[in-house]
Amino acid sequence: MKKTLIIFLLLAITLTANTVKADIPHFIDFSKVLNQSNAGKKAQDFLKKKFENEKNKFKKTEDSLKKEETQLISQKKIITSEEYSKKVKALRKKVSDLQNDKRKSINDIAKSRSQAKKQLLKALNPIIKKYMEDNKIRLVLDKKSILLGDQNLEITTQIIVILNKEVKSLKLD
Repeated sequence: MKKTLIIFLLLAITLTANTVKADIPHFIDFSKVLNQSNAGKKAQDFLKKKFENEKNKFKKTEDSLKKEETQLISQKKIITSEEYSKKVKALRKKVSDLQNDKRKSINDIAKSRSQAKKQLLKALNPIIKKYMEDNKIRLVLDKKSILLGDQNLEITTQIIVILNKEVKSLKLD
């Protein structure tokens, strides 16, 4: 009789524990996954390098335009007013073109960043689904939408480990 009761209690506790675990929502910090996974780090490094290269290129162009401006100002009394106004117009056009190129470059980098994020999240979805199935988790929330939560319910580190094994890098332009 005692053995049957003990077995019944152990079985009830085991079944209840699995059900309770499945009913408790877990959470993941997506920004941490994006920033700390190997693929995410590589994508960020690539985009930072691209941004720095563009920044240096534009800095050189700006410096040459500033030199051109100072030369033009120094020639103001030497050249005719018509010639001066033509050169000022040409300089303004160069400045305007530079600003447009800067804006286009920044938009391209932002677009690349957005595409990288989408690629990583697309690769992350099946990993999270499989993790949920394997651990009998029914709900995973983003950490941003949680005010407070038990750290034992955060699965970010486990997901990063799995992601690092499955996704080595992202294809970026």
